[in-house]
Amino acid sequence: MPDKHVFQEDAQILTHFGEDYAAQFGAVTPPIYMSSLHVTPKEKLFETEPMPFIYGRVSNPTADLFERKIAALERAETALSFASGMAAISSCILANVQQGDHIVAVDFAYGPARNFIANDLSKFGIEHTFVSGKTVSDFVDAIKPNTRLFYLESPATAIFNIQDLRAIAALAKQNHIVSVIDNSWATPVFQKPITLGIDISLHSASKYIGGHSDVIAGVASGNAEIMHKVKRVRESYGGIVGPMEAWLCLRGLRTLLVRVKAHEAAALEIATRLSQHPAVRQVFYPGLSDFPQYALAKSQMSGFTGLLSFSLHGDRDQARAVASRLCWFHFGPSWGGFESMVNVLEGEGETNVVRLHIGLEGIETLWADLKDSLDQALA
Repeated sequence: MPDKHVFQEDAQILTHFGEDYAAQFGAVTPPIYMSSLHVTPKEKLFETEPMPFIYGRVSNPTADLFERKIAALERAETALSFASGMAAISSCILANVQQGDHIVAVDFAYGPARNFIANDLSKFGIEHTFVSGKTVSDFVDAIKPNTRLFYLESPATAIFNIQDLRAIAALAKQNHIVSVIDNSWATPVFQKPITLGIDISLHSASKYIGGHSDVIAGVASGNAEIMHKVKRVRESYGGIVGPMEAWLCLRGLRTLLVRVKAHEAAALEIATRLSQHPAVRQVFYPGLSDFPQYALAKSQMSGFTGLLSFSLHGDRDQARAVASRLCWFHFGPSWGGFESMVNVLEGEGETNVVRLHIGLEGIETLWADLKDSLDQALA
């Protein structure tokens, strides 16, 4: 295998970084270490330097390989993997706040993350303020003397509001505030928040990283000091990813680059056609040149993925009808896999918004499905 310093491009990291074919007996696929514990050789029993692997709640070789690949992709010092995206979110937040602290979070954040901040943390005396996040002044105005954490999601996965990551990261550092971003939509291929100054970049690995709708996992990256605090929380709450799930994420990384490019190409074409259909009022997709924050998106992302939404001229019932008539788009609570999904966003400030995940079934197949349903809305 090449020297580790050769791994500079994402494609190289995704395929070969951290792997040693010789140690794997020539296998091109790394092994799954299905072991709950690792014994210590007698000659090392009383050494001060701890063994790298001791107990599965703390670390695992399969999870470690996945973490090293993600850290390399994110251009971070280290990464930690978790049993779910929410385990990553809650651990990263809990590691950086305590009773009496204040969090500023974007108001279109992932629902369970928002509930965790608003409901669970409030029980322990941790305050919060939700802001739109579309301007840096939203964060400036929300800062209090006890503000300790900014929680971001850019693009947010409803109507895709984008935050200025460079400016918000700079503001956070000026005020000794930890910045955390849910980077699931863009993936570590298309957006690298650590390089823009953000402290922690996290993902629901169940989405594009896994890519096949067969794994629940999460991952977070940052510098060694801040991630050490997160690791202590992970150990206390037992939130590490399982070895089989870590291996499935490694499998997903093999094809991540080609998959997100395919999702991007299909989503951009579908979004363009949707914007031209008379039943559609507005399309929310950062990759469209007329998207209100397109310039900002281009300045901090190198590409766009497959999740988008659009609003109709009609009401909620029309949105439900359009979604219900679709054949290739199935209703479900997640996205980021190979399959196309549909949902109607309710309680998100917009009652007639349909959210789509553009899968890999083919542009013409998916557009014919969408056009047929939208045409019926005009009848």
